[in-house]
Amino acid sequence: MTDVAFDRAVADPAPIQPASRPNLDKGFNPLTMILFFGILAAGLLFVAYSIYIDVNATGTRVTTFLPYILLFVALLIALGFEFVNGFHDTANAVATVIYTHSLPAEVAVMWSGFFNFLGVLLSSGAVAFGIVSLLPVELILQVGSSAGFAMVFALLIAAILWNLGTWFFGLPASSSHTLIGSIIGVGIANAVMRGRDGTSGVDWSKATEIGYALLLSPLVGFACAAVLLLVLKFIVRNPALYAAPEGNRAPPLWIRGLLILTCTGVSFAHGSNDGQKGMGLIMLILIGTVPTAYALNRALPESQVAQFQKTSDAASKVISAKGAGHSIIGDPRPAVTQYITSHHISEGTYPSLAVLVKDVGDQVAKYGTLNKVPAEAVGNTRNDMYLTSEAIRFLMKDKENDLNKEEIATLNGYKGSLDAATKFIPNWVKIAVAIALGLGTMIGWKRIVITVGEKIGKSHLTYAQGASAELVAAATIGAADVFGLPVSTTHVLSSGVAGTMAANGSGLQWSTIRNLLMAWVLTLPCAIMLSATLYVIFSRIF
Repeated sequence: MTDVAFDRAVADPAPIQPASRPNLDKGFNPLTMILFFGILAAGLLFVAYSIYIDVNATGTRVTTFLPYILLFVALLIALGFEFVNGFHDTANAVATVIYTHSLPAEVAVMWSGFFNFLGVLLSSGAVAFGIVSLLPVELILQVGSSAGFAMVFALLIAAILWNLGTWFFGLPASSSHTLIGSIIGVGIANAVMRGRDGTSGVDWSKATEIGYALLLSPLVGFACAAVLLLVLKFIVRNPALYAAPEGNRAPPLWIRGLLILTCTGVSFAHGSNDGQKGMGLIMLILIGTVPTAYALNRALPESQVAQFQKTSDAASKVISAKGAGHSIIGDPRPAVTQYITSHHISEGTYPSLAVLVKDVGDQVAKYGTLNKVPAEAVGNTRNDMYLTSEAIRFLMKDKENDLNKEEIATLNGYKGSLDAATKFIPNWVKIAVAIALGLGTMIGWKRIVITVGEKIGKSHLTYAQGASAELVAAATIGAADVFGLPVSTTHVLSSGVAGTMAANGSGLQWSTIRNLLMAWVLTLPCAIMLSATLYVIFSRIF
């Protein structure tokens, strides 16, 4: 085929009959629904059994069931967030395979659910603790208190309410955007209630880093998907790839396989990134309610504990040298907490941190292994480790730190040992979140699928457009997962579809684009206000 003929065929493929709308109303058969609720019930029982086993292994005697009732409610809300996240974001993976007739709708959502499940199970956990680090350090240190529960309930319920609202109107808003806005709202409200400037309640350096990821991801999606489509047109000279479906006929086998592969990639990437957000919050809940079992990583091998002693001694020497000539009297923790809050090095920062590092090292040396730390000391040891890790994290980024490369490497090694002891995710938490997210993808997907499939471009989605948008989405989310950054699957995919429409000259439905932009702009401030209000209310209830 000549270039002129190819360009004409791509620009005007002239299908035999117009593409028909996929069947989105076919329900699941009773056996599928029985299986769905069976897996849901089994998942809840698995969570309860896992907690029982972990608590029993510590030898703790249960004297009251109140913490476990609060734990159960908090876990239901956290897993509910992941469930809503699943059906809110399903359209990102399945809209293209459904509207190109590559898979029937009911098969597509089950396929996507399974690979969301796998994505969560195989995730790194880096994103989970990146989200948690946005929270005010004083709330993390007292997460088991009334203020801690108010924090967790406020941010999760605010995120769920906004997700449900945007889903109801069929708007592909970002669950990541929503959750981060909720966390910022809690941080601001907590600071104001404590008589401080509201801006001091959030780690703005981390928030800015995450904000850039959320801001740039839709631009990356739009531009890269558009460029990829143009590159495909130049390299793959087969007009069938650039055609819209004919009637309700499935595409050629090779195109169908490509679209299913991209759907699988987006589903897996979505699970690996979005699933971690719930994991981090669930770990906070577990640490607050059952610290004896989850405050410290009791599965850490003795070899790593021995390594901890070496890194602790090396870090202690570095920090003590920086604080030479100064001494402190009394508890070093307030001064270290003040540094984390203000990010300003004072005369007491280095000597206070040196004392805290020595205290942590003495605690671990006293018991030999983390598994032998007594129940009454677990919470304090964990808080000291977390406080030290956060202080070192800020110290290494501080331009006033006066640290050379070797000293930074020493502190990095010590921070890694601290994080191994405090920032861990049990396998059962991954499985529970995977089940919640995977099952959520099978419910309520229709509203946003219609928006992505019908209301972004003026013409029907072609095979190449669907593949380009999903390839870019999967690659972007996968890269963000490697760097521990939460990005919006929704923003990347929907902007990718818009980019391919623009590159193809198909035209955009500006009313939908305007609504998407409004949801993108309003999500952060609305989530902040909603979570801040709920935090104030819950703080007075708990």
